[in-house]
Amino acid sequence: MKMKLFSKNVLSIALLAFIVTSCGKNSQSRATGWSINSKKGGFQYNTDFEDQETGPGLVFIEGGTFTKGQVQDDVMHDWNNTPTRQHVMSFYIDETEVTNIMYMEYLDWLEFVFPKENLDYRQIYEGALPDTLVWRNQLGYVEELTTNYLRHPAYAEYPVVGVNWLQAVQFAEWRTDRVNEFILEREAYLQKDVRYEQVDANSTFSTSAYLKVPETTYGGKIDSLVGKKGIKKVDTSEVKVYAGVEKGVLLPSYRLPTETEWEYAALALIGDREYNTYRGKKKYPWQGEYTRSSERRTEGDQLANFKLGKGDYGGIAGWSDDGADITIQVKQYPPNDFGVYDMAGNVAEWVSDVYRPIVDDEASDFNYYRGNIYLKEVIGEDGKAVVISPDQLQYDTLPNGKVLLKRIPGQLEKVDIDDEETFLRQNFTKSDNRNYRDGDLGSTRDYRLGSNPELDLEKTADGRPITSTMYDAPSHKLEFKDDGTVDYKRSIDKSNDRTSLITDEVRVYKGGSWKDRAYWLDPAQRRYLPQYIATDYIGFRCAMTRLGSKSKAKKTARHKRRG
Repeated sequence: MKMKLFSKNVLSIALLAFIVTSCGKNSQSRATGWSINSKKGGFQYNTDFEDQETGPGLVFIEGGTFTKGQVQDDVMHDWNNTPTRQHVMSFYIDETEVTNIMYMEYLDWLEFVFPKENLDYRQIYEGALPDTLVWRNQLGYVEELTTNYLRHPAYAEYPVVGVNWLQAVQFAEWRTDRVNEFILEREAYLQKDVRYEQVDANSTFSTSAYLKVPETTYGGKIDSLVGKKGIKKVDTSEVKVYAGVEKGVLLPSYRLPTETEWEYAALALIGDREYNTYRGKKKYPWQGEYTRSSERRTEGDQLANFKLGKGDYGGIAGWSDDGADITIQVKQYPPNDFGVYDMAGNVAEWVSDVYRPIVDDEASDFNYYRGNIYLKEVIGEDGKAVVISPDQLQYDTLPNGKVLLKRIPGQLEKVDIDDEETFLRQNFTKSDNRNYRDGDLGSTRDYRLGSNPELDLEKTADGRPITSTMYDAPSHKLEFKDDGTVDYKRSIDKSNDRTSLITDEVRVYKGGSWKDRAYWLDPAQRRYLPQYIATDYIGFRCAMTRLGSKSKAKKTARHKRRG
């Protein structure tokens, strides 16, 4: 008996020694041989990091290759989204659309931190408010929705609407800061309940400011608010420790998904995967070619909330009804194979891309996105990034008269990049890339037909042809000569009467809504609106970049050679 007990003790000690040595295998630098994270000082780094945390409300989407664009129906014949082969990096996306209760939490925080009783701050709150008047209809009575849809508990888990693209972007920025603020408290870098007790207009938390100039966080009070992990003893003194990028504690930014990410997540082709190919095409986020379920238990049930036909927003009352006439509570229909809900129907959704009629697949087939504007932090005379103070509020007045705050106090002041960043670079040459390969001579529709001197008559300040040559409908003439050849007379109507709705402020929105026919439920379909316009049928959901490995699970070989 004693021998068995002795053997167990020896095994336990050996196992403990193995664990200790295994945990310490990364504590020595392969570059210098020095110890990493030594208590005596030197290089400090999080060698225990394993995987990115999944943020609140998000679902992991493993990236891959797929065919983006119209692959089945194109009844509009507008050549709006030609099929292209694209590869998407892994990312995270909201399980559901952002709901009224989620957006109300945002409004509550703004009202608490920037009281609207203070005239200096009133516009901050009012600028974030959804436009509830989008529900009004001159020939329909829905007046109760204008006062109840956003705030009444009956609609708490319904998708928020009346939010324009700019407001959706600002919500995502706010969400990033609130999530990371909570993580810092949870991980003991901040004292408990700081986010409730120490926040006001002069004392806010910004993730970007914390990473760049952490001592300015909470209006410069952070050093008195640090938790147990925020203090490190070195000899007889105490040193403040911040959760920088190298710690791997803070999450990347919440943001709007790119159009390519959204379409990839909506299609969820992972359910049709067989080895390294897809078994076929998908018309909707779910399996099959129809909008009703073929499952035995739910056979005949609608799989999305959409307009069934003229004057038919939900079907005949009873079992065949889709359950909604306007929007509906999230998670009322089955998720797709990625576990994401309502990627077809309920509300259409803003994505981050600037709209253009044709995706330039020759320019990029990796994480395609149009809309990059590269910025940099403003550096003050002290050599540190400049933080926006409450007395430096700047507002934007939109074309529809709505006033929005540019950046919340506590965030970093940013400006366009300059020659210092673009000098001798090959991958980018300017700050605003929304018009990249779109408006210059090489990207005009008739470029392949040969040079056209007329296109060079009007140029921008930097010497490039004006963007309007891409979208002004030309009035070309064909002259048939006696020798059988055709003389192609090209011209552009330069009158003020001809214009285009396509500008750099027009954004894409995806997916069908409760007001749309089944045609728009196809994830490949795309439409656009100016970024300052809000409607009763467009909402949004957030996404987040995946850092590190493409997959969460370790890949294993399905077949191994024998012998």
